[in-house]
Amino acid sequence: MHENTAMTEDKLWKAIEHRDAAFDGIVFYGVVTTGVYCRPSCPSRRPRRDNVRYFPTTIDAERAGLRACRRCRPDEQSLPSGNAARIVAAHRLAAADCDVTLRALCTRLKVSERTLRRAFAEVLGVSPQEFLAALRLDRLKDGLRRHARITDAVHSAGYGSTSRVYEQVDAGLGMTPSAYAQGGAGQCLRYVIERTPLGYLAVAATERGLCFAQFGSDAGALAAELREAFPEARLEPAPDDAWLRALLEIAAAPGQWRSLPVDVRGSAFQARVWRALRDIPAGATRTYAQVAQAIGAPRAVRAVANACAANPVALAIPCHRVVPKSGGTGGYRWGEDRKAKLLESERG
Repeated sequence: MHENTAMTEDKLWKAIEHRDAAFDGIVFYGVVTTGVYCRPSCPSRRPRRDNVRYFPTTIDAERAGLRACRRCRPDEQSLPSGNAARIVAAHRLAAADCDVTLRALCTRLKVSERTLRRAFAEVLGVSPQEFLAALRLDRLKDGLRRHARITDAVHSAGYGSTSRVYEQVDAGLGMTPSAYAQGGAGQCLRYVIERTPLGYLAVAATERGLCFAQFGSDAGALAAELREAFPEARLEPAPDDAWLRALLEIAAAPGQWRSLPVDVRGSAFQARVWRALRDIPAGATRTYAQVAQAIGAPRAVRAVANACAANPVALAIPCHRVVPKSGGTGGYRWGEDRKAKLLESERG
């Protein structure tokens, strides 16, 4: 997959984890240990993430020395059509030209703005402008990670000036470009890990709000997850921190839920979903379809489910309140039993 892509590796890996057929034809993944490449929806056993490579076409996968999977037969798959094809074409044009505009994309693709907006909403659940902004941000991140001069990274990503970067990308980087270039060094996170009625809970916060909240059965494993999530940050135990203590109290008595500030990073679509989840009152639930409707993307039900699964802050962003239309509790990143207990407690 082209390095400068708005479809980040996290999003592509989520597509493989959930066998998301919406990405079939848009991307293929190869497994270096088996020498095989597949469609994202392939029913075969999921590989280790560090063994996976992404490719925009079957030709690219085969040039890398991989052979087609015999189960999903990606080499026999027809090219994407309709809206999926438009997304593939738009992505390739935008990847080749960092300054491309929405109007230019429509002209090159010979479609109206309305048609292209509808295609993006249906396939990716974001607008073309959000897609182009994410692509530009990924270019900036790539340039900073390569230790390029900040001004060079800014201009090669398509930003007109350094000041525009500081105005526009704070929510995407979560720090200044110079701090991001240093891997987040100098950032301080307060954290605490404690046992709750729902298992161990690790909570961390920046000065802005909660940035990490994960359930688990082992305190040591949760500490390792926190360090992996923020490898260059300074971690300081803070058992008496008000925000951290408040979330621990919610875990102990979910019926006493209250809104807490969060400081999280995600795609434009994920941010919209997470905001909608925080609007669901305690004791209530919504279906994935209802959340999709609430954010103005009624066809993006599967993408809503993926955004729920990517939630980095348990409880503070209450993804446990989203359930299947067919009934039951549905899946939960931290276990269906834990989700059922949360819902039961909140209902009183």
